[in-house]
Amino acid sequence: MTAELDRGGVVSDLDVERARGGDVEAFVALIERRQERMVRVASAILGNRSDADDAIQEALVSIWRELPRLRAAGQFDAWADRILVNACRLVLRRRRRRSVREIAPMDLLAGREPAGGPAHDAAVASRDAFGRAFDTLDVDARALLVLRHLEDRSIAEIAEVLSIPEGTVKSRLFTARRGLESAMALG
Repeated sequence: MTAELDRGGVVSDLDVERARGGDVEAFVALIERRQERMVRVASAILGNRSDADDAIQEALVSIWRELPRLRAAGQFDAWADRILVNACRLVLRRRRRRSVREIAPMDLLAGREPAGGPAHDAAVASRDAFGRAFDTLDVDARALLVLRHLEDRSIAEIAEVLSIPEGTVKSRLFTARRGLESAMALG
């Protein structure tokens, strides 16, 4: 059995088993294959790279420490994603002040900066409004929206990552989208 990583890279159960056994090189290889995705998810949930780096660092320490307790190597991907989302929750709880948003989710979804001119100004205003609305959501709503729309995960995959039933994922996604729409309408 294998677990898919970064939409193409594949990690075998053997790689996970080697890392579980304390093989640092195997662990580094596992993390290098998922590093880009971890940065993308944490940055989208937390809104800035500095907080994302903190969450990723905490997640990596937890993954390494808890890896021997992972029961099924085939569940590594969902298990590591769950640890990352929980690390993002901790960073948001500790954050006392609002920070300037470095990476807006719209930037991540588009993958590029808009060109200059009137269209640029409208795109910046739209991206800013989206960022402010996204910031009003709680971490669970952010995680759901990021996993579904940025990471293009299925409902089943999200349920596995967040350890909740699929019906709950659907319900919470609906609520998160409504919350985002309402915040956009107010902002």
